[in-house]
Amino acid sequence: MKDSSRVLNLPFKTKFYQYILVVVIIGLTTLICSPLSNPQSYHIVSFILLFVVAMLAVFMGIGPVLLASTISAISWNYFFIPPFHTFHITRTEDRLMFVSFFIIALLNGILTNRIRRQERLVRDREAQTNALFQLTEELSKASGIEMVLAVARNDFRKHFNADSWFILQDGNNRLDFNPPPQDEKDLPVIERHIVEHVFTNSERAGKYTDMFSEAGLTYHPLTGTRLNPGVIAFRIDEPAYRNRIVFRDTWFTQISNALEREFLGELAVKARILDESDKLYNTLFNLISHEFRIPIATIMGASDTLLISKTTDKNREELYNEIFKASARLNHLIENLLNMSRLESGKISLRSDWCDVNDLINKVSQNLKQELEQFNFIAIIPEDMPLVKIDFGLMEHVLYNLLLNSCQYSSGSGEIRLEVSYESKNFILTVSDTGPGFPPAALPIVFDKFFRVDGTKSGGLGLGLSIVKGLVESHNGTVSVENGLNGGARFTVAIPSDIPDMEDLKMVE
Repeated sequence: MKDSSRVLNLPFKTKFYQYILVVVIIGLTTLICSPLSNPQSYHIVSFILLFVVAMLAVFMGIGPVLLASTISAISWNYFFIPPFHTFHITRTEDRLMFVSFFIIALLNGILTNRIRRQERLVRDREAQTNALFQLTEELSKASGIEMVLAVARNDFRKHFNADSWFILQDGNNRLDFNPPPQDEKDLPVIERHIVEHVFTNSERAGKYTDMFSEAGLTYHPLTGTRLNPGVIAFRIDEPAYRNRIVFRDTWFTQISNALEREFLGELAVKARILDESDKLYNTLFNLISHEFRIPIATIMGASDTLLISKTTDKNREELYNEIFKASARLNHLIENLLNMSRLESGKISLRSDWCDVNDLINKVSQNLKQELEQFNFIAIIPEDMPLVKIDFGLMEHVLYNLLLNSCQYSSGSGEIRLEVSYESKNFILTVSDTGPGFPPAALPIVFDKFFRVDGTKSGGLGLGLSIVKGLVESHNGTVSVENGLNGGARFTVAIPSDIPDMEDLKMVE
């Protein structure tokens, strides 16, 4: 887009050269027409000179055009109107023609120049409108503050031939003076006090303005309808700044609106996250309170009965069992919360050692003896199952949660099957049951925190399977789930593990 103050499209730029060129062109035209210096042909010269003046008006400013009209009239009088080589005109007819020539040349030049100026203004406005439309289109496609800034910097360089820098607020109506690098060129010397003034008072300042005019950069506020995104700083020459004011201010407005849109979007997301966090906190708090209250109430009730009443040995044994089961449940809840906290903080440290899978299964099945009693529990272990290198304690939690999950979501008298194997340098552990399985839509989120199948009566915090996934991944392993062909769910754990050689076995012994 060209500067509308420039009215010359020739290889010279200043009006001084335009004046010189006018004199040269009129002089050459006069010289060329010198053979027509006779009483019969001097009228033709007037038309030629008028044509030359009209052509000059197409390319030059009003001042040079006025000079061309004046010189052409004087030249026509001096060289072509009898008596020749004098400014005296004897015939009245010639005097009228001279005056008419001068007026026509003058009006022709002025009107032609004005028409050309209007055409140029129309073209400039059309170009500016197209530029703003393209900017709007690019900004509508930009997603995120960084993309908006990239579009703005490129567009500013394109239309103003200068670099720009943005100092944005941090979301709390405070300017962030330490943003990440915006471009290959960082902000030069930032005049912080000027930027603060511009942002606070929403008024331009710096070079070419009435405020802090001695500054090295020009600063404009970026103002929105609901919040002010920040300040733009730039360094351009004075004509580029002072011309096309409407285009410049409209450009700033578009950028401000785009940045405001992104800021408001981010604030909305933050507000939604905070709201969801509050809801999650309240849900988790209520869930934990509920899950802890049940075993605590059981323990307190059984203890109170034992303390204040005389019971038979059989009833006393049942009460002790209830206390034990409630205590085990409470301990399991606490263990899951602690394990989840350790996983999220990254404090899980793997302590791998050679382990016998039989020992692992026996310990877990013994801890879940009461839960497994009501099911047909089948553990399949190959006779040639080698020792595997795992963290025994962590894998105990993995197997415990998988088996407990099968117990909680399976109906009584069903089957729970545990299978282990060693394949392709992987320790494979599979737990399957004959329960209802998972809804197909729930399979991708089974291992998410606090996930619980809708409509189930089983308690728990929904952390067991999430902990399983985290502990397995700490072994660089994988865990997956699928529904069985005949119902139920099937969990498969695969953990990379070597098997010991003879030297390793001797060290174990």
